[in-house]
Amino acid sequence: MATVNGKDIMRADVEKYYKASLGDNPQEQTPEQASIVRLNILHQLIEDEILQQRAAKLNLAASDEDVTAKLTEMKAPYTQEEWEKQLKQRNITTDDLKRDLRRSLTKEKLLNKEIESKINITDGDIANYYNAHKAEFNLIEPQYHIYQIVASAIPIQQGANLPAKPVTEADAKNKIEVLYNRLRSGEDFASVAIQFSDNANNASNGGDMGFVYESALHGDPEAYAAITKLKPGEMTEPIALYDNGGPGHKIIGYAIYKLVAREPAGQRELNDPRVQQSIRQFLRESHSQLLKNAYLEKLHDEAVVRNYFADQILKNGAQ
Repeated sequence: MATVNGKDIMRADVEKYYKASLGDNPQEQTPEQASIVRLNILHQLIEDEILQQRAAKLNLAASDEDVTAKLTEMKAPYTQEEWEKQLKQRNITTDDLKRDLRRSLTKEKLLNKEIESKINITDGDIANYYNAHKAEFNLIEPQYHIYQIVASAIPIQQGANLPAKPVTEADAKNKIEVLYNRLRSGEDFASVAIQFSDNANNASNGGDMGFVYESALHGDPEAYAAITKLKPGEMTEPIALYDNGGPGHKIIGYAIYKLVAREPAGQRELNDPRVQQSIRQFLRESHSQLLKNAYLEKLHDEAVVRNYFADQILKNGAQ
């Protein structure tokens, strides 16, 4: 369907990702809608192939050990029977998954070397940003720095290449109680969150929710009441999560919260390490996104790409 510097991108690969995008209950699509989806998938495969070829030139391909380690991490939440069932439902083989993981890890290694390692945020950059955005650091209400561990009672996606694992409220309650006992026995909160929390938004960061405004906590009265009673370093007991934040409605999971710090309202100064860290992280992420976009455009300009599928669509449309 396309070539990148002479390397073929085959229809079978596009169709595999197209079928995966439809899920278990695909809605009927018009031919035009299906072609749009396939064009987008092909575009992503072209961009990926450009990066893979660049990584190969720089000897940055992911190793067998890298792939095995990532695969082991993905399989951890499942029994062998559950794992095989997930692969079957997704209509992929272990070899397919290994291939996708190798390409994903290779891309990550390339961007880390070519982009991330070259970003340098200076103290001057941080000071300039603070002076231009000083009002952003004047807190109008108290904030709470919170960590969280979640046991979900609804299906949660556990890996980009696998469908959601079915769970029940009883499963979630049992899981959160087990994790709570592990925390009480002295296990590190962040480590437990990384391994077992079902909140994909912060599990990889140890469950760190960052600083949360007090008014935002009011949306869950039970959690608010428990968190505001904590001293820094303490954690709540397991708390039910509801589909609208209030008791009397459907339980969608359970959570444990740990309070790291409580910040009163008022102006935060530049010499506050937390202010510097938040600015540094923001500037790094902004620089990273800009440089990645420019880097990919540069590689695309240098590549010889032919999109035969796009040619075919235009040809048929002109008839």
